[in-house]
Amino acid sequence: MKIFVNKSLVTFLTFAFAILVQVSYAQESTIKKLEVNGLKVIYKPSVKDLISVRLFIEGGTANYPKEKEGIENLSLHTAVEGGTTHLAKIPFSTEAEKIGTEFNASASHDFGVIDMECIKMYWDKSWDLFADMVQNPAFDTNEFSLIKEKLITQAQQQQADPDTYLDILAAGNTFKGGNYAKIPSGTPESLKEISLEEAKNYYNKMLGKKSIFLVVVGNVTEQDLRAKISATLAKLPEGTAVVKSPRSKVNTPEVVIEDRDIATNYISGVMLAPAALDKESIAMRVAIAILRDRFFLELRTNRALSYAPSAYHLGNRIVDPYNVLYISTLDPKTSIHVMVDEINKIRTDGFSPKELKDKKQTFLTYYFLNLETNSAQSLGIGTQEMAGDYKLFETLTQRVNNLSLEDLNKAFKKYSTMISWTYLGKKDMVANEDFIQPSLIGEESLKMKK
Repeated sequence: MKIFVNKSLVTFLTFAFAILVQVSYAQESTIKKLEVNGLKVIYKPSVKDLISVRLFIEGGTANYPKEKEGIENLSLHTAVEGGTTHLAKIPFSTEAEKIGTEFNASASHDFGVIDMECIKMYWDKSWDLFADMVQNPAFDTNEFSLIKEKLITQAQQQQADPDTYLDILAAGNTFKGGNYAKIPSGTPESLKEISLEEAKNYYNKMLGKKSIFLVVVGNVTEQDLRAKISATLAKLPEGTAVVKSPRSKVNTPEVVIEDRDIATNYISGVMLAPAALDKESIAMRVAIAILRDRFFLELRTNRALSYAPSAYHLGNRIVDPYNVLYISTLDPKTSIHVMVDEINKIRTDGFSPKELKDKKQTFLTYYFLNLETNSAQSLGIGTQEMAGDYKLFETLTQRVNNLSLEDLNKAFKKYSTMISWTYLGKKDMVANEDFIQPSLIGEESLKMKK
């Protein structure tokens, strides 16, 4: 039996649900920034009983040299997964599973995170486990070896996966020699060389109050939160503040072509983006969202060049935010020309008033739909604080609604002049001159190095 879906009704229900999410979000208490014995804490009360706690460690790949890629990721995973000096791995995991509490670790280009999710009923016990894990990780020899082997396997899988490997190649191409050219998860080669002592010393060094902050979203009181932090994490050493890295200078776009005998060819184009605190930031994010729609229409619907062309903003890049143009295709030459042609149409004619009006609503709809959970909110708040001010998280709706067509077109034209192209696929299907710049379409291309 066929089921007929009323698309208009689905669209209406999606928007209606998003409005309910916005209203619910607005009714909750506002975000507060606290300081507990020298430890910065950002606290957002919520009526939801699922509590999200995130400890952010600043610096990311700026904290270590290229040859130590993955040391932060390895250190954090060992701390979270390897038990504590009070509870070995299995007893610790058993205690957490009994109460449904989850712990995770991650490392990115600009920051690392240790996070916890628990329910209100077991908040006290969960916090005790979290604090013990952060302050007293065991760094057991056997557990360290097992975790390292697991991360080495994951790094090998990343190199085998075309999409993941393309991202790594593109970052290395655009930010050659810089911190973004480092791989946060590490390589099989770099991870093998990291010792237990190095990982332990790295963890202890980065876990100082001047280089970390805590974000808590959930149904907890400020008084209780302050008391818990004062008795535990506030006793961490002061440490050293992370020196903020300057923005990278990417003056000459280059093309990287890596030959791989695969069925589909993968292309990534990196365009720089304004910093989160810049007025142009929201304009560029909305512009890229519209460009994604245009790519889908022209590259997939009209020309069938790709199943999933895309353009997106990487919001978790703090020092050097950038946008990505992406396509997997059997016809790379034509695809590149169509992508650049669409960019030039916008540079010449601008976006239409209807595109801006429609995208404002859908942009905010999906933004709030992605903030349904306290976990998503704690990540968003922490990322905006890393970018310069957690209040950016609260003011996004206003900034989107105030966006003018002039702002949109001006920002896009400013940041769409240069693309760093990266290609993974059959080498004989492309040449350097195929990877044209938006300002050079119809003219002789720049002579770019391989």
